[in-house]
This record gives sequence, structure tokens and C-alpha cells, in this order.
Amino acid sequence: MNGHSLAARFVLVVATLLLVLSPARGEDAFKAFKQLDGSVKMPKLNAFSPNMGTAIQPSSARNVSLEARLTGDGEAMQQGLSWRVFSPIPGADGKLPLLASAEGGSADFQLSPGDYFVNVSFGRAGATKKLTIPTAGDVEKQVLVLDAGGILLNAVSGPDTRIPAKDLKFDVYSSEAQADGERGLVLADVPADTIVRLNAGTYHIVSEYGAVNAVVRADIKVEAGKLTEAMIQHRASQINLKLVSEAGGEAIADTAWSVLTGSGDIVAESVSAFPVMVLAEGTYTAVARNKEKIYQKDFTVDAGRNEDVEILLTQ
Repeated sequence: MNGHSLAARFVLVVATLLLVLSPARGEDAFKAFKQLDGSVKMPKLNAFSPNMGTAIQPSSARNVSLEARLTGDGEAMQQGLSWRVFSPIPGADGKLPLLASAEGGSADFQLSPGDYFVNVSFGRAGATKKLTIPTAGDVEKQVLVLDAGGILLNAVSGPDTRIPAKDLKFDVYSSEAQADGERGLVLADVPADTIVRLNAGTYHIVSEYGAVNAVVRADIKVEAGKLTEAMIQHRASQINLKLVSEAGGEAIADTAWSVLTGSGDIVAESVSAFPVMVLAEGTYTAVARNKEKIYQKDFTVDAGRNEDVEILLTQ
């Protein structure tokens, strides 16, 4: 298969983004949306140099108050946080032992004098700080700045036809390529209408409409303390294929289907009387096989116009 055919087979449609940057509403901006479930990937804490300092005395534990903010000048967050306190000395497995944890908003821990690493996460956003508890004197409140925001992803087909959330899937990648040339996957299979909390920065978004060739790529910037609502525009439509004995008739069972691009590459196959698939805008040929006979028809997909494509047995 030559490069031209491969490009025709996997059509990547140019994205049009309608970005709405909400005011710096802090964590309140995220309350209106459901949080994406999934485990939190902690930062690599082993990069810090371990130094316990003064030996820990269990009887001399002191209270340490912790709070997190989305931005340096923002308010303390009241919910959605996960706190973890680690020892800086790796255990036998090479990992930093987890000493304490808490969920919710601000947190208080009883810690003996010594050194620790404190991590706070908010969705996929996180911050880590080295903490030293003195043997005497005041222990100041510790403030961790997440420098985080969020994105809310949706898509339309054509100018303004909203795509049902069940037909969409988003993958979030880092904007920079790794040494092997690939982008690092941040989060896979993100549903539409779901808030994704991320550290501020630019991310590469891959939007899939259906499961054939309607794919859009775009870079989206996440700003600290803001919610970015991205509406991605697909140039694709849903097509229903039918082999019929007369126009408007019932679909004939036991039919095998192939859909080819204008250059002859197969983009989809199905064994169904009435297959439904999403195709990127363009020209295709539908081939139906029934009882050792082959029928075919050329058709065009226009963005935002869902259509039935019927093939008559008499053709």
C-alpha cells in the first residue's frame, strides 16, 4: 500500500475549536461537572534527595496544617483533594513509604520532627513539596499551589449538529513528543461532558467519532484557575447501509458489507442486515455480498447529514 493510499485510509480531519475560557472561578468552576473516575498518577518522588535530619520521636508529634490552591492568589480549596505524606527514605522495594493520607479540602497531620514529602492531587493535577518539621518553634501552615485548571470536551458534526456523548471518545496526550517521537498519554477514553482536571499547560487532544475514520486532533491550552470548554468540529456523518429489494424496503438479512474509499482502500467491514457507521466526509463505495452475489453503489458523505444508503437487488 503506497503513502497516498494509507493517507486516504486514515482520514484526519482538521479541527475547528470553539474555546470558552471561564473566569478564574477556582474549584467552584468544577462543581457543575462530574469528576472523571480513575487512579491518580503520583509525581516521581524518588527524584528528591532523602535526608531525615533529626531522628523522629513519636512522642513529640506536632500538628501541621496543609492547604492547596489552584493559583497562587486563589482561595483555599474545600473539596476534591487527595493528600499523601511520604517518608523521604525509600523502602526495600525502592519506593517511598506512605505515612499518612487524607481526602477532602485542607488537611491536618500529626508529624514528628524530621523531613517528609507532601503530595496533593486534584484529579490529574498535582503538586509535591518537601516539608521539614522542626524540633522547636512554630510550624507554619503549608500552602501548595497546584497551578491547575480543567477542560470540558464536546464535539459537533458539520456546522452545529451536536454529537451524542455515547458516540465520542477523547484521548489526552502531552504536547511534547518523547525521545521515541511519540506523545505521552495522559488520559485515555475520556467521555464527553466530563471535566478533566490537569496542571496548566498545552495538551494534544485526539477526538474519535465512531470507530472508523472520523478522527480530529487539536492542541488545547489549560490555564490555571480556569475551565476551558472545547467544542471540536468533526467533518463526518452517520451512514446506515441497507440491501433492499425495493426502494424504502426492509433490509435483507445475511448480508456482508465492505466500505471502500475513492482510492479503493477498505475502511470498514460488517456482517449485518443494517450496519450503522460513522464516516469522515468524502466519497465511498459500498459493496454488499448476499447469496454469492455482489452489489455495489458509490455514495458521498457530507458533514452533519446522517443518511441511509440503499442498494437495490436489481442494480
